[in-house]
Amino acid sequence: MKNFLKKIAAFVLAAVCICGMGTAGAAEKSVMDSVTERGVLRVGFSTFVPWAMQDKNGEYIGFEIDVARRLAADLGVELQLVPTNWDGIIPALLAKKFDVIIGGMGSTPKRNLTVNFTVPYDYAVMDMVANKEKAAQLKTLEDFNKKEVVVAVRNGSSGAAYAKKYLPDATLRVFNEEAPAVQEVLSGRAHAFISSRPLPALEIAKNPNTLFRPFALDNYREPVGFAVRKGDFDTLNVFNNWIITQNASGWLKERSDYWFMGTDWQKDIPLR
Repeated sequence: MKNFLKKIAAFVLAAVCICGMGTAGAAEKSVMDSVTERGVLRVGFSTFVPWAMQDKNGEYIGFEIDVARRLAADLGVELQLVPTNWDGIIPALLAKKFDVIIGGMGSTPKRNLTVNFTVPYDYAVMDMVANKEKAAQLKTLEDFNKKEVVVAVRNGSSGAAYAKKYLPDATLRVFNEEAPAVQEVLSGRAHAFISSRPLPALEIAKNPNTLFRPFALDNYREPVGFAVRKGDFDTLNVFNNWIITQNASGWLKERSDYWFMGTDWQKDIPLR
């Protein structure tokens, strides 16, 4: 009887501990709770033209900046932009340097192992720009998929993911920013540069005598979502519903069309 009572006591104690753990976990604040309490939404991003960039006055503008500003306004909080190097942006999110990544980040399965993504608020469509002289004889994707062909990409970008998947035999030259990658093609040290639209088209427009589009890359369209720390379903729910609402209202499409289909914004940024 004594042993039986000991077992019952141990069972009850274990149940109490488990319940206590569950209560503690449930009581943990979500990021959205912290945002509303402090009155500030901290957004991590990296510069990608025209997702996010600095204008002539040094202020950040771009599609992502519009999205972050509208989101903060709709939540009734202030916006704090946290520019971050692309190769360290997920570790910075996990280290709680900011609340969310709104930075043109593709919702890839590999990244999804580390962070949670919202529903897409946009899609990254790939494009290629090539050196007219160096790549004159390259007419197809297969032509570029050779060891002697050098393709410039930005580290960790959708363009880099595209090149690794579809040009596995080409020689990839990886840069931390887009400008030196484009310069590599302009100088003839690389055959081509792959990036999200509309940057390649903008570079061709600026350098029509040197650069061209050998063909359209219509076989790759990557969903782009906000990235948040794993397990925070309250925050994910708020962001998802905001994206759904702004998609339904047409606001996201209007801003996307302005930044990715038009060129009016170019007058606001310094010439490179």
